[in-house]
Amino acid sequence: MQILYQERYRDFTVKHFHEQLQKRHDYKLGYTVTRLALQASGLAAKTKRRGTHRKKRERRPLPGMLLFQDGSTHRWIAGLDHDLDLVVTLDDATGAIYSAILVAQEGTMSSFLGLSQTIAEKGLFRAFYTDRGSHYFFTPRAGGKVDKSKLTQVGRALGQLGITHIPSYSPEARGRMERVFGTLQSRLPPELRLAEIATVEAANRYLKTHFVPDDNARFAVPATEEGSAFIADAGRPLEDVLCIQESRQVGRDNCVNWNGVALQIPPQRHRHHYVKATVRVHGYPDGRLAIFDGPSCLARFDATAQPINASRAA
Repeated sequence: MQILYQERYRDFTVKHFHEQLQKRHDYKLGYTVTRLALQASGLAAKTKRRGTHRKKRERRPLPGMLLFQDGSTHRWIAGLDHDLDLVVTLDDATGAIYSAILVAQEGTMSSFLGLSQTIAEKGLFRAFYTDRGSHYFFTPRAGGKVDKSKLTQVGRALGQLGITHIPSYSPEARGRMERVFGTLQSRLPPELRLAEIATVEAANRYLKTHFVPDDNARFAVPATEEGSAFIADAGRPLEDVLCIQESRQVGRDNCVNWNGVALQIPPQRHRHHYVKATVRVHGYPDGRLAIFDGPSCLARFDATAQPINASRAA
């Protein structure tokens, strides 16, 4: 056991190592035996006595009543020479992770990705708790109250979905997410190393198919009440809510300028032209774009701003 730990699992915590022994090596002995053996060999430090007990905030009784989302910057993939942000969306009632995504930098699009994955799988939820990062809230004065009358793109999307957005004002209120990230930082990097994963794309596949299901099986707890507060989303297509939405005036050439790129509105059966009209541009997390007039989609474009076939645009 000690040799195996030194050769393959030295960056694992003792508990994580014990789980891998049971999962991968048909190990039958208990955790305490494993811990004492590693401590006796000098391979693991003795655990410190816990401090004064603190009463935790009561969880919501039903899944879907309150979800958290936050990001953590860390060297998640040891083979890379830079840190990444891990954006996690999880349920307060159970502690279950619904989405975990590695991105270059946390922001609006990573928040949309986490929300999209969660709602597509579970449905709409009631309340969303986040820090006061600039992609979540406008805060006129640093450290002050958020301005709920001036919405960010994330705030606008949550409002359209009927989800209450709650800002965090104290470190204690973020304690649950901080504990989750502490566990993830000790477990995810060594698992990615063991699986020989060296790219963000491969890591995100591993998170979705292996790590998150295993983590939920290990750490999620039953809700205190039976049932669920999630409801089915029967509204507009979700991707046209969880995206950047900005108004633009159409030029004399029937084009819309978007970040220096001209997006051509194709001929429409119901209108001869859109010159000087105000339309709405949608920017999706995967780089695609679309132009809307009210609920009508006038054109769609791929991530290189090239038009998508008109028969597929609507």
